[in-house]
Amino acid sequence: MHVFVYGTLCDPDTASGVLDDFAYEGPATLDGLHRVDGEYPTLAPGGEVDGRIIVTDDVAALDRYEGVDRGLYVRVPIPHADGGTVQTYVGDPERLGASAAWPGEGPFRERVRACATDEDVLVHSSP
Repeated sequence: MHVFVYGTLCDPDTASGVLDDFAYEGPATLDGLHRVDGEYPTLAPGGEVDGRIIVTDDVAALDRYEGVDRGLYVRVPIPHADGGTVQTYVGDPERLGASAAWPGEGPFRERVRACATDEDVLVHSSP
């Protein structure tokens, strides 16, 4: 699985402490979302954020690290400029004390997914 990371997992020491097997594919930019800092970093609509793409099969370890089961983050697919898809984790701003708003109504995961598919949200790998 290809995952766009924009926070602590950009650091190789942190990533190796979370994942048994991974590789960095390289730097990337996520257009259409920007980083917002709270207790932990998250994303919000608009702008862009630089990060890295990690390749790993250890989805369970990433989900645990990001607190998916506790509702801190949701994992969502984002289109890649090459025609594929990468996953990224978006933190619930209310749970993380971050100043960010997601449009729409309903569950946080669905609002994030709607924005990621309806807006011009796209990951570009950097050369």
